[in-house]
Order: sequence, then structure tokens, then C-alpha cells
Amino acid sequence: MNKRNHKNNGNLQRVMTIAAGNGDMGFVREVEKRSGADLSACFHCRCCAGGCPFIEAMDYAPHGIIRLAQLGLRDEVLQSATIWTCVGCHTCSIACPMAIDMAAVMDAMRGIALETDAAIAEPDVLDFHREVLRSIERYGRTHKLEIMMRYKVKTRDWFTDMDVGLRMLAKRKLDLLPSKVKNTQDLKRMFRETAERGTP
Repeated sequence: MNKRNHKNNGNLQRVMTIAAGNGDMGFVREVEKRSGADLSACFHCRCCAGGCPFIEAMDYAPHGIIRLAQLGLRDEVLQSATIWTCVGCHTCSIACPMAIDMAAVMDAMRGIALETDAAIAEPDVLDFHREVLRSIERYGRTHKLEIMMRYKVKTRDWFTDMDVGLRMLAKRKLDLLPSKVKNTQDLKRMFRETAERGTP
């Protein structure tokens, strides 16, 4: 696959030339099986791209990721920033005239990327997800201040967004101490069983 940039109304857009017939056609079936979505139903109307609040941070629009999967371009999908930038807000799923659950599709792709040790395009996002899960495992809910502090220690990015954090503290949006659910045993069992199954 060759890539080049070209100017369109002052904006740079990625233009791709794809060599047909070189893709992993089992990949799209794997994504469909995991997500429960029929990717062949997508006719690339771009409704998903039009409504996505994070489209500017993505290297491919959601429909573009589907197209890459349809063509069997496994590495391009799994190494894209898009699958990690997606926050699963379901805006695209609601806008899709074919009712494709893009959040489930992106989740399936992230799972495959982790299981196959693909190069993660947005490692900081992955670190943040892991800190959120660790907080839920410990307390049964998220302790935002601890998540933020652990994330900062891991990424060594101490000062970015500090002003936002201080404003949240001032408005009592960040609890200093975590609150716990009463029964954490079921949660611990769930996390343990997931780890035993080898799920990332």
C-alpha cells in the first residue's frame, strides 16, 4: 500500500493506493465474529465520520477503518490511532443507516491488537485504560484522582492538563479518598477469571 498526501482546499488529506488481492480476508470475519457486526453492510456513506466528535484526532475515519478491514489490511487497522482514539460514545452507531455497532467493532479490533502484540499507535491511551480498570478492580468504581496520578507517573507527563486538575479539585470534582463498593469479592473473582482466560 502506498500513501501520499495531497492538498484539498488548504487541508492535507491522506490518499491511499491499495494493491488488491494482498489482504488477509480472514481478518474481517474475525472482527465480525467478535463484534457481532456485519461489515459488508457498510456502503461508506460517511455518516459515522460526520458525527464523530474525535474525528480530527483519528488517522482514518470510522468508515475508513471498515474499508481497510474489508480489504484484509490487518496491520493498517491494528496499528492505526483510530481504534484507540474512539471512546465508544456510539454517536456513529446511532447515525449509521445500517445500524453497524462501530463501538463494538473498535473494541474487537483493540482486543485483536492486544492479543497479537500489534504496535500500539496510542500507547498513552492504552495506559489510561489500564489505570481505569485497576481502579475498578480495587474499589468497584473509579477513583479519578488516583487514576490521574498513576497515569502521570507512568507517562512522566507531569504538567499537561494540571490547570484542569486543579480546577476540578477546587470544584470538588475529584475525591481525595476513594469510595468502595460493599462487596469487592465478586469483582476480584471476575478480574481473576478474565486473567485466567488470558484476556488482555
